Amino acid sequence: MSVQSQQLSPSEIARRVSVSVARIVLYVVLYVLVSAVVHYSMSTLLPGYGITVADYEVYAQILLALLFGYLIVNGVATFFYWTMRARYDHPTAAAIRNVVRIVGIGAMVAAIAGGVAGGAAGVALGGFLGLVVGFASQQVLGQAIAGLFLLIARPFRINDVVTIAGEDGVVEDVSTLFTAIVKSDGTRVLIPNNTIIGGKIYLKPKK
Repeated sequence: MSVQSQQLSPSEIARRVSVSVARIVLYVVLYVLVSAVVHYSMSTLLPGYGITVADYEVYAQILLALLFGYLIVNGVATFFYWTMRARYDHPTAAAIRNVVRIVGIGAMVAAIAGGVAGGAAGVALGGFLGLVVGFASQQVLGQAIAGLFLLIARPFRINDVVTIAGEDGVVEDVSTLFTAIVKSDGTRVLIPNNTIIGGKIYLKPKK
């Protein structure tokens, strides 16, 4: 059994929350320091030796922002996961973590693009990319949020006999994006969670 699916004590969860916060702070500090070192090296140090690389600094800073931005977003998502584990089980906390990660990455890409362009053009480009990312991830994010609602509200549980989206079977798993049910002939059906939220759910008595 993995550590994430185990029943953890409140003290262990609190320790992991603290570790998550420490990692976020560490990533932020490292990003600031590395960014400053790269700026000094490419704008002052290397030109002093006749090496002109100042024009490429923006690309180096973009790569650093993407790298540390992903680490910071992942750290924030992990922080939300362990915070939710104090009240909910692993599937619910994992659904929240995935939603935070998707939203965070989309916001990070839009912010970096806007910062690179600068000024009014940066605001426009950041907003445009935000819309693009939003539309591109609309289906996935909608399913993730629907899965989160299912995990919190729990209209059905694993091993319940149900009829969902016209499919009869036994609930095998409820994940972030899909609910898996097993039909009487052994067929495994994956039903998108946003379809379940918008439809009727029939709970049948167990035989």
